[in-house]
Amino acid sequence: MDRQAQIDFILDHYENPRRYGALADASATARGVNPGCGDVVTIYLKADGAGRITGLSFEGEGCTISQAGASIVTEMFAGKTLTDVEATPAEAILDLMGREIVATRLRCVTLGLNTAKEAVRRCRPPNSPGEV
Repeated sequence: MDRQAQIDFILDHYENPRRYGALADASATARGVNPGCGDVVTIYLKADGAGRITGLSFEGEGCTISQAGASIVTEMFAGKTLTDVEATPAEAILDLMGREIVATRLRCVTLGLNTAKEAVRRCRPPNSPGEV
């Protein structure tokens, strides 16, 4: 993707967020905050007994990059497993959003991913497989 396409991708996710809104029957909820610029993201996650994500959404407010990042994360992991979320490095979201565009805003970029990982941690029973 060229630079303009990456910018358009980010703006589209910001202006038309995917899976936005609370998930009433979530298995776990996590709230992430970036105190540096006031971004807030809440991830709602629902998983079945096999660890497959059956529902994933977010709510939040903040800068274009943090909100677009949260929207992208909900698309990335829809139908995936809790283990997929845990195994995804920050570089994956950096590459999707365009490293050269967002590299100076790492906390904004990774807020959605880190919050999703916290929701996964809360979804797993203590000492379950996959817990770090």
